[in-house]
Formats: sequence, structure tokens, C-alpha cells
Amino acid sequence: MLIESGSPSAANTIGITLTINGEARALQVAPWTTLLDLLREDLDLTGTKKGCDHGQCGACTVLVNGTRINSCLTLAVMKDGASITTVEGLAGTEGLHPLQAAFVEHDAFQCGYCTPGQLCSAVGMLAEGHAQSRDEIREAMSGNICRCGAYTNIVDAIEDVMHAGAAK
Repeated sequence: MLIESGSPSAANTIGITLTINGEARALQVAPWTTLLDLLREDLDLTGTKKGCDHGQCGACTVLVNGTRINSCLTLAVMKDGASITTVEGLAGTEGLHPLQAAFVEHDAFQCGYCTPGQLCSAVGMLAEGHAQSRDEIREAMSGNICRCGAYTNIVDAIEDVMHAGAAK
């Protein structure tokens, strides 16, 4: 819950600073506010999805200082000073992030509900540098569930970007 400074409820909040998609934000939040709820409900960054709310589906995956996390399991106050990247922050001024373009090219989504979490998780996974094969990609992405079953196309998209990055 985001509380405006000076309001009577502000006494029950904690001041934090987050850089969200490149923009520094000074916020007052209730101590029990999850990062997911702060992003979706208070900052209107609705690309990050609320799926299971138990850390089991990966729909809420965002990047914190470049590392993928389940935002539904993280209190916003725990990330004071951090840099948060949501799916809205992946694209640059020159167009889609390479993974976003690869997801489109490979038709790596059907309903699209899991896609923001899949994308953020894939960006984090590629940055980790541990996955080198299709099997390793599948294992590293296993925390992100796709109810439509687009896994083959998701792995195809990630693999293309991974190999393109190795060629540079």
C-alpha cells in the first residue's frame, strides 16, 4: 500500500527508495506490502502478473539488481535502494529487447499471461550464464509455469537469443 507523505496513515509506513525501470522513486509503503502489490496496485505497472501469490508459478518474476525474483514473496521494504526492472522496462529506446522480439518471432506465448514473468526470468537466466543447452534452459526456467504449454517455443526463443549473444 502506497501512502502519501503527510497523510494520517503515513505514521504506519516506511520510506524506501527504488529505481524502477530506470526512474528513481521515493516511496512510503506499509511494511507488509509486497513488491508485486507495490508495482501493480500502487505504481500501475500491471505487466507483472499475480498468479498463485505463493511463489510457485513465476508470473510475478521481476529483476532486482539484475537478478530474477518472485515479487509476490518479497516485501517492498526489503529492496530499499534496489534497482527493479519489470517487463515494462525491458524494451529500450531502439525497440524491443532481443528476448521480446524472439518471443514474437517464435510465437512463444499463447494467452500471454505468463509472458512478462517468462521474459524477466529469461533475461535473468541469460545474465547468470549457467544454461548452455536446451535441457539447461528448461531446468533454469522451470520456475515459470505456462498453462498454455508454449514451452518449446519459449526455449526456442531463449536459445536463439543465447546463441546470438555468443556470436557477438
